[in-house]
Amino acid sequence: MQQLKYLQGYPVSLTDQVRTLIDNQKLEAFLLKKYPRCHDIKTEKALYDFVQDIKNQYLKKSPPISKVLYDGKIHVINHALGLHSFVSRVQGNKLKAKHEIRISSVFKQAPLPFLRMIAVHELAHLREKEHNKAFYQLCCHMEPDYHQLEFDMRLFLTQLELAGQIYSK
Repeated sequence: MQQLKYLQGYPVSLTDQVRTLIDNQKLEAFLLKKYPRCHDIKTEKALYDFVQDIKNQYLKKSPPISKVLYDGKIHVINHALGLHSFVSRVQGNKLKAKHEIRISSVFKQAPLPFLRMIAVHELAHLREKEHNKAFYQLCCHMEPDYHQLEFDMRLFLTQLELAGQIYSK
């Protein structure tokens, strides 16, 4: 029986349905029907603008973001899909703080809703550092379908692991 590492913690009834889709080679078709296109946000400037637009809409009073970029090392090293880092530096008698968001380069070839879900997740860390109830409430405020998108994104990652690229470049 194949282990579904991206779906650990989900009920057996749900993972059994996913296994059935995989066994019948229908997972990719399921994903393509639900998310037929890959986004076109390929450059880091476009990614920064995309994330900044979401921040400006929902988190206007939060600290500014200094950098947003795709990072090819995140998925392998940290077993994460995105990272929010906060760096404080003393410059003279002032404390300078920078917020950076790094998104796994896996999401360069993904549907826009998945990229948005990851961006929302990382932006929520501007206000809530821990993955607690308030954090997920903020995620759902910015993206009402957050939990469904997270599950579908896990299906997407499972399909990528099984067969490689879903969307052609």
